[in-house]
Amino acid sequence: MSMLAALNLHYDRLADRDAAPSYGYSTEGIGFAIILQPDGSVSSVRDLREPSGKKRLPLPVDVPRSFKRPGVTPRAYFLWDNTKFALGLGKDKTTGETARYPAHFAAFRELHEQALSGTDEPALLALLAFLQSWAPENLPPDVFTDQVVAQVLDQNVAFSYAPDNASSPGVRFLHQSSAARQIWQRQLAAATGASGTCLITGQQAPTVRLHPSIKGVWGAQSSGASLVSFNLDAFESYGKEQGDNSPVSEAAAFGYGTALNALLARASDNRVQVGDASVVFWVDASRCGEEAAKLAEAIAAERINPPFEGKTAEDGDADHDPEEEAEEEEDDPSDEAGDTYRLKDSLERISAGRPDRSITPDVVLGTRFFVLGLSPNVARVSVRFWHETTLGAFVRTFDQHWHDMRIEPAAWKAQPSAQALLFETALQRKAENIPKLLGGELMRAILTGGRYPRLLLSATLQRIRADGKINGRRAAICKAWLARHTRFENEQAGIPEQEDNLVSLDRDQTDPAYLMGRLFAVLESVQRAALGKVNASIRDRYFGAASATPASVFPLLLRGANHHLSVLRKKSDAGGLAVWFEREMGEIVDKLSMDLPRHLRLEDQGRFVVGYYHQRNARKTDDDTAAPPPAEDEATAA
Repeated sequence: MSMLAALNLHYDRLADRDAAPSYGYSTEGIGFAIILQPDGSVSSVRDLREPSGKKRLPLPVDVPRSFKRPGVTPRAYFLWDNTKFALGLGKDKTTGETARYPAHFAAFRELHEQALSGTDEPALLALLAFLQSWAPENLPPDVFTDQVVAQVLDQNVAFSYAPDNASSPGVRFLHQSSAARQIWQRQLAAATGASGTCLITGQQAPTVRLHPSIKGVWGAQSSGASLVSFNLDAFESYGKEQGDNSPVSEAAAFGYGTALNALLARASDNRVQVGDASVVFWVDASRCGEEAAKLAEAIAAERINPPFEGKTAEDGDADHDPEEEAEEEEDDPSDEAGDTYRLKDSLERISAGRPDRSITPDVVLGTRFFVLGLSPNVARVSVRFWHETTLGAFVRTFDQHWHDMRIEPAAWKAQPSAQALLFETALQRKAENIPKLLGGELMRAILTGGRYPRLLLSATLQRIRADGKINGRRAAICKAWLARHTRFENEQAGIPEQEDNLVSLDRDQTDPAYLMGRLFAVLESVQRAALGKVNASIRDRYFGAASATPASVFPLLLRGANHHLSVLRKKSDAGGLAVWFEREMGEIVDKLSMDLPRHLRLEDQGRFVVGYYHQRNARKTDDDTAAPPPAEDEATAA
């Protein structure tokens, strides 16, 4: 199924449960209601914005649909618009001061005078009276105070009618009346273009010239961006213009645009941010029913955006135990706790490849599932990835991803989201600093079970060299990349699948890069045991060089280690520790060739990091009575 067809099908599901506007309407943020009297005067301006943190957000309202307004000729919306059109007032883009927009207000007045001519509806007649008498230069001072003007400018406004000037708690807008709806339906019918075969539905219907704007994509224009557009001659053929080059019916375009905007909405449970990719997901409810669809989407959300994300003792939250919290939820008799238990049970069944028979045999396991990733591209939206699968296959690919991420000691107490991984590649762990394209490439690898992007490894190593932090999360990323890379290389070479040997410290490992990472960790421990905390450790000074050009660094480090060991031997309480270090270094060096490599490839640098992390956090065995405890300092924190 194509992406647009799947979205159009999802609109039908939303419409069936009244979760999406009807054809010809769109959900827009309305900031203020203009309350009209029968003579067209404004009795009050009501603030509809709802508090959200430090901001006040417009109220979502189903209104006669918006459309793109290219060019310089003002085109107004029906019965609502921003204040430049509805009041002829807005903020000057340069100075920020109040400015008049007579051409915009004239377009708004002309549209409504034509559309509402002949009506006998009192509320609509009041609007006509308002448009004929309104003068932006003569604002009613008792209603439009300086404070009100400062707040309302450039906001979307809609009109309401209150003949008795009563202050009711709710607002009924003009466009919600039956008379206004009938007029709007006539407007829609008159605006239809030529008919053609819709590429989404296959039916003959009026086709759309301009496709709907998509809102909610992180980094794209707040007013909306184009997913489908034809703005250059190179995109046109056979003399056709705009949407005629790829005919889609107005109803289908409205359906896919409405569904996608609903998925991308701020309050949507079906979206997550992964790098610069805004990811939405949904299921095909036409074959399984609404109850099973909701459960399937909850299961998918558990995988894409785990609730207990990635905290470890390194974060100073050692008391946080997701398993204990899960037990508390299971003991809770509330309906919410029951839903949580059911969800966990379904996850376990699907991960094991079994159907969830608590609903219908095989229905959840075989539910058709869609994932779409979108990224901003100037005034347009780019499709970063589009993936159609079944829920069972989706859960199994995520389980494989988390299996590849395993490392000991554990880097997370619960499974990490893709966004949590990407933060480890970003300067100052800020979302805007995540490398471009990496989020989409990582999600594609997770969804398909393919190779992780090489950029994931290189960006992680770059951050390690830049800030010197080698924590469990970064080591887990390196380990996962290597595990999956090795598995694919072995498959291509016809080598049977082998056990993942990079999960925990492997003393039998003979890979030079892994051994040198272990050796560097031992040398660092020797320095710390001999000198205590120093201003700049060998990790601070030499880790980047040692992991990239070991031949030029390790001879210097080994000479320094001899001095540190001699300091330890002179300490009355550290003689056994010096012996342990010498034995550990000897075990590693014996497996290394004396001819150290001059340069390490990118994947070998990843093995160096994994070896370092394993050795640095290794737990002592029964024979290691003199072994030092695992290193714990501020450098291992996230």
